[in-house]
Parts: sequence; C-alpha cells; structure tokens
Amino acid sequence: MTPTPETVPAPAAAKKGGRERQNAKPRNASPNAPQRARKVHPALEKLFELYPKMFGARFLPLKLGVYQELLALHPEEFKKEDLKIALGLHARSTRYLEAVAAGEQRHDLNGQPVEPVAPEHVHHAILEVFKRRQARTSEDLRPKLRARLVDVIEASGLTREEYVLAVRTGDETSNAVLDEAFAEVSARTAKREALQRAFEASGRTVAEFAEMYGMDPAEVGRALQRARPRAQS
Repeated sequence: MTPTPETVPAPAAAKKGGRERQNAKPRNASPNAPQRARKVHPALEKLFELYPKMFGARFLPLKLGVYQELLALHPEEFKKEDLKIALGLHARSTRYLEAVAAGEQRHDLNGQPVEPVAPEHVHHAILEVFKRRQARTSEDLRPKLRARLVDVIEASGLTREEYVLAVRTGDETSNAVLDEAFAEVSARTAKREALQRAFEASGRTVAEFAEMYGMDPAEVGRALQRARPRAQS
C-alpha cells in the first residue's frame, strides 16, 4: 500500500501523541521546573522550510501519495525512514487530525486543494480527536461525538452498509457510538420525509408552510432539499 500521512506507520517515539509528546515532562518532575524547548524532528524542520503553507502555522490534509512525491522531488534532502517518521508525527498530531476531522480538502505541497478527504478518514480522525479530548476532561463528550458522526454520515452520501464497511473496527465503544449515530440519522430521515409529505399535501409555498407551523423557512427549505434525493432514489 502506498504510504500516506494516514497510512505511514507510527514510529515508537510517535505512538503516544507524536511530536506533541516528545518532550512531555517526566511524571516526577517538579511543577515549577523550567520546560525544555520543544525538540522538532529535523525532517519536519526541513519540510517547514520547503513547504511552509503545508507544514507551518496552519495544518491542512495532505494529498495522497505525498510521501513518494517528496522523495522524488528531494532525494538529497530526505532519507526514506526519516521522512516516514516525520510524516507520521505530522499526521498524528492533534492539529492535523482536527483539520481532517473538519472535512478540509486534501491539498498539494503548494497549498492548493486537490480532492476531498474520504469519509472513513474523516470518521477516524473525529474519533481520535474526541478520544484525546475526553482524556483531558470529566465532561461526557459522547453526545457531541455522536452529533459530529451524524453530520459526516449524512454528508458522505454512502448507504449504511457502505459506510459501516469502510469505518467499523474491533473497538466496541466506537462501534456503539456509530450505531447510535445511525439511529439518529434514521430518525432525522423519517422526520424530513414526514415533513416533505405534509408540505406536498399542503399545496403551500415553503414560506407559507413554514408560517403555518411556526418554523424557519430556511430550515424548512434545507430539510425538504435533503429529503428529496432520498425520496427520488
């Protein structure tokens, strides 16, 4: 399989949070002890020098195949293993995962959007981001996670079978949240279809129909628009 930022295996030093954890304080360190400057992998520093739009202040999902492209463009700059480690650290950073979870487009090395991120990559990025956030708070983030997954499922355009085949893993907790999200998707779909039937039977315009039920016309319009493709398929 072609190594990409999503498929490059995490090196031993990166599996516990990537470059964000490289200089974590020892457990017995004094809270008042001065922190050492963060040490960045040399290959990451070189990537920032060469492509500041992609490895600088703002993180964006990288195009597929960027590992091979970088090796081809800069054979003297990067050793294969160093580049693999650097891309693994970058792709597993929370900032990068947040960009993927947000559904940002994949970008080339010049910062130009080239293709959407696959729904399964968005899904797994959302799960990982929420897992890290949950570890830092006592608040139950599961409802927010479920809501995010509902949006991704609806935006994917995939059937339930297609989506589950792409994203389901052996993690029971993640699969349980996925099932809850699909239950909510089904409930939303049923409500939209009922709204569409009522609207079509009313013989009213969207504005008139919304006024009848004290609803926002824009919200009614969006719901009808989302219900129609399903009704026609």
